[in-house]
Amino acid sequence: MKSTIIIILASFVAFGCASTFGKKVKEPFAGAAYESNSRFWRASGKGQSSQDNIARGKADIDAKAQLAGQVNTTMKQVADQYLGQTENAEAADVADKFQSLVRQVMNTDIADLRKTGEKKYFNAKKNEYTVFIAYEIKKNAMLRFMKKQAKTDQKIDERQRAVIEKIIDQELAKVEDDN
Repeated sequence: MKSTIIIILASFVAFGCASTFGKKVKEPFAGAAYESNSRFWRASGKGQSSQDNIARGKADIDAKAQLAGQVNTTMKQVADQYLGQTENAEAADVADKFQSLVRQVMNTDIADLRKTGEKKYFNAKKNEYTVFIAYEIKKNAMLRFMKKQAKTDQKIDERQRAVIEKIIDQELAKVEDDN
């Protein structure tokens, strides 16, 4: 009898705690098909507003900001790896130029950006639109675009350009190996 009461109380506490978080919601563009992997950077965004075009703009900015963050983080890791492997005096300068190139590319254009989905909902009670947008970038296309930008960047000297191209080629090889 005592053990039955303990089990009932334990289950009551367990179920009671679960409800404090609320009901789990599955939003559009969630799951493995919309997550970054070895071939793609992927992100989804959500925007809400009483005007559908503003909700769409918010979702668009949210998704693109996530993508830019992923690309920037990956490239920072690559530059840091280069710094760790290289013991020459110019390694830090090359890494800084590389990261500067990444920021410049992200601020101007995201290469090969593809919209993989968009869904719009309207909540009549709140008079509010919610828009979800999903994007992806092929990693090899983005890396090739960065390599092209490095070739035309006047702030990078030939020696640094060669090193940056080598770094990008190594990353391209990793992407190609995963295909």
